[in-house]
Amino acid sequence: MGPTYMTDPIIFLIDTLFSLYILAVLLRFLLQWCGADFYNPISQFLVKATHPPLKILRRFVPSIGKIDTSSLVLVFALQMLADFFILLLKGVSISIGALTILSMTQLISLLINVFVFAVFARVLLSWMNPGTFNAVASILVTLTEPLLDICRKFIPDLGGIDLSPLAALLLLQLAKMVILPPLHELASLIG
Repeated sequence: MGPTYMTDPIIFLIDTLFSLYILAVLLRFLLQWCGADFYNPISQFLVKATHPPLKILRRFVPSIGKIDTSSLVLVFALQMLADFFILLLKGVSISIGALTILSMTQLISLLINVFVFAVFARVLLSWMNPGTFNAVASILVTLTEPLLDICRKFIPDLGGIDLSPLAALLLLQLAKMVILPPLHELASLIG
């Protein structure tokens, strides 16, 4: 099926709806993994929005320790489904192996972007409203603190100025530049 007048709006709609839900499931996984406050309104929203499909998946896909594997399976399946529909609408045929690598690449990119935006938002909130507590700030601290702690171990104390967010952003950007291009290349070779 080749592109038509309605192809771009349909692709936009599929991409947007799938991306939002994939983000919600990924955030639920990350917050659960980081031990976020379950009673935080944002956590509650993510749990309620993602519970129906995860309830079904958990019957077949058990958790492995602290890792909610059903969330990972759902995120990966949704990403593959979205990529399949979008490529189908564009008239592009791709092997299952290339589709798998393409979907994995997009999920890794999303994961890195989540951390980039979380670190950036945490820094902005700390400048604008230092010392105040709100649901968003609590989630951002829970999500970014493990990464920032790692960076703090390698950055000397500079008189009260915390450069760990800058280091984390640099590391995340570097990870994006090192990890994603080989995966894109592999997908095109298999494709």
